[in-house]
Amino acid sequence: MVNAQACYPMSIQRIALTLLAASLPLFVACSGQAQRSAAEPRDAQSARSTQSATTRDASAGHRARDAGEPIMLARADTSRGGQRTREATLNPDHPDRYTVQRGDTLWDIAARFLNEPWFWPEIWQVNPQIDNPHLIFPGDVIALVYIDGEPRLMLERGRAERLSPRVREERIDEAIPTIPYEAIRAFLTRPGVLAREQVDGLPYVLQIRGGRLMAGAGQDLYVRGLANGEIGDYYSVVRIGDELVDPDDRRVLGYQSVYTGRGELRRSGDPATVFLTDSARETVRGSRLLPEAVSPGLNFLPRAPETDLEGRVIAVSNGVSRIGPWMVVAINRGERHGLAPGHVLEVWEAGEEVRDTIGGRSGRLGELVRLPDEYAATMMVFETFDRMSYGLVMDAVTEFRVHDTVRSPARR
Repeated sequence: MVNAQACYPMSIQRIALTLLAASLPLFVACSGQAQRSAAEPRDAQSARSTQSATTRDASAGHRARDAGEPIMLARADTSRGGQRTREATLNPDHPDRYTVQRGDTLWDIAARFLNEPWFWPEIWQVNPQIDNPHLIFPGDVIALVYIDGEPRLMLERGRAERLSPRVREERIDEAIPTIPYEAIRAFLTRPGVLAREQVDGLPYVLQIRGGRLMAGAGQDLYVRGLANGEIGDYYSVVRIGDELVDPDDRRVLGYQSVYTGRGELRRSGDPATVFLTDSARETVRGSRLLPEAVSPGLNFLPRAPETDLEGRVIAVSNGVSRIGPWMVVAINRGERHGLAPGHVLEVWEAGEEVRDTIGGRSGRLGELVRLPDEYAATMMVFETFDRMSYGLVMDAVTEFRVHDTVRSPARR
């Protein structure tokens, strides 16, 4: 008869040895993998992680597209010294293809595809085989495609034939503008605001024929500074008004101007003779002449400034107190601050100060409290100078005033 108590310890020993033998290959394999991971360069590990993340992002993009969900376009922004994410979405009603029509603007086309048109460069796929791929002409087709799961806009030329250099140059003039020229034409021909750089060196009225103090339509002006003018050229005549002062440092940035009439150069020389063809008000000695406006070049990409920027509205073209869509404004930021044509800024209505008349037992009765700033509008810069710029108000949720704040776009 076998003693059970003697056999039991032997069974435990056998079981332990069996488990140890079975786990030994697994331990060796894991150790080898750990050594290989430790020896693998960090760059290779990072690349493999990035590749996995890219694959996940691409798959997520395909899933969102298939499900009809809005595609989020993320961009890292470190302009305020910290990492933050800005996102834009495809317009839920976006077309898959759009044929450019005469009269379109780039802003309008961007708004068809994006909720925020100034994110256009984020998904615009430049076609290197196309001449001037950033210029879009009537008849061209904009197609929404997906590359590695990310939405991209591709350009298909509406005309495939080769064009001679002369014809191509003429077609550049036919490229659709970023903003409608008609929206700023009145401002360019009858500017209510002039940058200091514009005023310096402008031709001026030296004398009115007959020694008159004021002139109207049908009278001659003797003008200095038109030595390079050509007979038949037309000029806008303006009276220089109040200074535009930067509210931050009190420097003169420009001047208000008052349109007084339109004149035609009839005789060259110094002084030259300009005939007033029409007048809106009296022209006086010292009035300035501006060449009839030529478009400042409106074929630029809508985009946010590369750096964080904050400034203020300093004037509006027609001198109104409340500013809304399609009005031209002047701001106290320019080229030295990093602004360029095409940059988009948000306008924020300054919060007013109110007195706390409630207070209660908190001891706050009578305190002055400033209310928060509120988003008012989006504007696009179309012409820049050293310390100031002109912008067109594109969209507005409320009216705003001179001295309200302009900022680089941020998520609201």
